[in-house]
Amino acid sequence: MATVTLIVSLLMSGLTFWAVNTIQQEAQMNDNRFGRDLGLLIAANVSPLIAEGDMHQVARLTERFYRNTSSVRYIIYADEDGKIIYGIPYSEEEVKNSLSIERRINLPEDYAANEEQSMVRQHTTSNGEVTDVFVPIKQEKGNFGTLAIGINPNPTVVYSSNLTRDVTIAVFISIWAMVILGAVINALTITKPIKELLKGVKSIAAGNFKQRIILPLGGELSELINSFNEMAERLERYEEQNIEELTAEKAKLETLVATIADGALLINTDLQLILANFTARRMFGWDEKEIIGNNVLHHLPSEITSQLTKPLYRIAAGEEINNEEESEDLSSEKAEFRITLNQPHQRIVRVLLTQVFDRSEENVRGIVMTVQDITREVELNEAKSQFISNVSHELRTPLFNIKSFIETLSEYGEELTDKERKEFLETANHETDRLTRLVNDVLDLSRLESHKIYQLESVDLPQLIEQTLRTYQLNAKDKEIALFQDIEQDLAPVLGHYDLLLQLLTNLVGNALKFTKPGGKVKIWARQVRESIDDANQIGRVRIEIADTGIGIDREDREAIFDRFFRVENRVHTLEGTGLGLSIVKNIIDKHHTEINLISEVGVGTTFWFELQLYEQQNHIISESNPILEINTPQV
Repeated sequence: MATVTLIVSLLMSGLTFWAVNTIQQEAQMNDNRFGRDLGLLIAANVSPLIAEGDMHQVARLTERFYRNTSSVRYIIYADEDGKIIYGIPYSEEEVKNSLSIERRINLPEDYAANEEQSMVRQHTTSNGEVTDVFVPIKQEKGNFGTLAIGINPNPTVVYSSNLTRDVTIAVFISIWAMVILGAVINALTITKPIKELLKGVKSIAAGNFKQRIILPLGGELSELINSFNEMAERLERYEEQNIEELTAEKAKLETLVATIADGALLINTDLQLILANFTARRMFGWDEKEIIGNNVLHHLPSEITSQLTKPLYRIAAGEEINNEEESEDLSSEKAEFRITLNQPHQRIVRVLLTQVFDRSEENVRGIVMTVQDITREVELNEAKSQFISNVSHELRTPLFNIKSFIETLSEYGEELTDKERKEFLETANHETDRLTRLVNDVLDLSRLESHKIYQLESVDLPQLIEQTLRTYQLNAKDKEIALFQDIEQDLAPVLGHYDLLLQLLTNLVGNALKFTKPGGKVKIWARQVRESIDDANQIGRVRIEIADTGIGIDREDREAIFDRFFRVENRVHTLEGTGLGLSIVKNIIDKHHTEINLISEVGVGTTFWFELQLYEQQNHIISESNPILEINTPQV
C-alpha cells in the first residue's frame, strides 16, 4: 500500500509540477516578449528626444507609458557610463537634497551597448521575480545610453501557479498523512495482531501453552485473538491434566520397573541409555555412576559388549536378526542371549533384547534390554540333573543286587546249601534296608525343602541326647568306639522341633561313628552361652558339639559336604552312604534359623557345632517362606 501510494502520489505531483512549470515558462516567455517589444517601442520614441536633450518630453512620454502599462515595474534611462539620468517611479530630481547622491545602473557583464539587439534577464526581488529588459538608445548621431525596463510577471498566472503548487503540496502531504495514519491504524489493528498471533502459534507449537496475546487494540482480529487465548487456556488445562496423569503413570511405571527382580534397561536408537532400574544398576555396579544419556555399550561388562554390539546396532536399525549362532531365541522383534560374567564373581545372565515400535508398528523407537541372573537357576538345573542321576544310580545298585540274589535263589535254590541261601537272603535284606534308607532320606530332604510349616516347642535337650546315644550304643560297642556325653547340669530347654533335632543328632553321630576307626571316640557336648546385645540385655543360647577322632575332612571338601549326594567316600572309596545325611542336617539347621559350623583336621578328627535359642514363653511359628517363630507354651 505504501509503495503504491508513493508511486501514485509522486506521479500525480510530478504531472502537476510539470504543468505548473510549463505555465510559468509560457508566462515568462510572454513577459520577455512583451518587455522586449515595449523596450524597443519606448527606445524608438525617446531616442530623438534624448538626442536633442529634451528630458522634459522624455519624462512625459515615459510617465504615460508607465501609467498605462500595469505590468511595468520601472523604466530607467542611463548614459553610456551607466549613470542614471532619469527613472520612474523615482527620478533623480526627486531625491536631490543637501547631499548629492549619484545613482548608477549595474548593467549585466555580457551586455554590450553597441549591440542592436535588446537583452532580457530575470532576477528575484523581495517583491517577487522581475524581468529586466535592456535596450540600447541609438540614433544616427550615435549611442546615447541604455533603457532598462522592469516587467512584473502576470499576477493571475503567478497566483494560479502558486495556488496549484500549494494545492498539490497540500494534497501530497494529506495523502501521505492519510497513508501514515492508515499504516499506524493497520499496524495496531491488523499487522501487530497478526504478528502476535504468529508468535503465539509458534509458541503453542513449541509446547508453551501459557502463551497469551494481550493488545490494547484488538481491531478486526479481536475475536480471533480472544479465541486464541481461550484455546491456549484450554490447552494449558489439558496439558496440566495430562501431566498429572502422565506423572502418575510414570511413577507407577518407575515403581514397577524398580521393584522387578530382573534388570531392565531402556535404550534409544542411538544406543543411549534412557532408563535403568535398581536391579540393573546393582547388577552392573552403576550405583555411583551417572550413566543416563550415555552410550550403553561404554558401561556394560566386556563379556556382554562383545556379544551384543552387533545385534544392538542391527536391532536399532530395524533389521531382523536370524543368525542362529547369535542367540537362542531370535525373531524380528527380540533376541535372547546367555552370557557368562566373570567379574566381580562368576555368574550367568540371560539378556533379552526387545524392539519398541511407534504407534504405526513400522519404525523402531528404542530397545528394551532385560537382564536376568540365572546363575541359581543353572545351578539348580545342574543339581537336579545330578540329583536324578545320583538317585537313579543309588536305586539301581541295591535293586540290581536284590534282583540278582532273588533270581539266583529262584533258579538254583535247591542246589545251594543252607548257609549260601541264608547268606543270599541276608544280602538281599541288607540291600533292601539300604534302599529303604535312601528312599527315606530323599523323602526327608524333600519334606525339609518344601514350604511346610514346623511348630517349634520347648525341647529337653538332655533327653534328646540320651535317646540319640541309646540308638547308637550297640553300634559303637560293635565298632569298639567310645560314645559319651558332656552336658551342663540343669540345662534349660531350647526352642526347636524334637523330631527334627533328633534326626539332626542321629545323622551327625552316625556320620561320626562311620568315619571313626576302632578305638576312637565320639562325644556330644552341650553348654549354655550368652550373647550380649547391650549393657542391659543378653540372648541366651545353648551350644551343642559332636566331636570325633575320625579321618577328618579335607579343606576343599568342607563346603561341599552339605551338598546332595556328596560323600567323602567318593574320594576314599571305602564306606557306604547316600550322601544326603548332611544335606538333611543343613536344612534342619535352616529351619531353626541358626548355622552349623565345623572344625576338622585330616587324621585327627572333626567337630560339628551349632547353637539353639533358649525356650521363651512366647508364641512363634517358623517356616521357610515365613521365618516367624511360634512357641506353644506347654499345658500344665
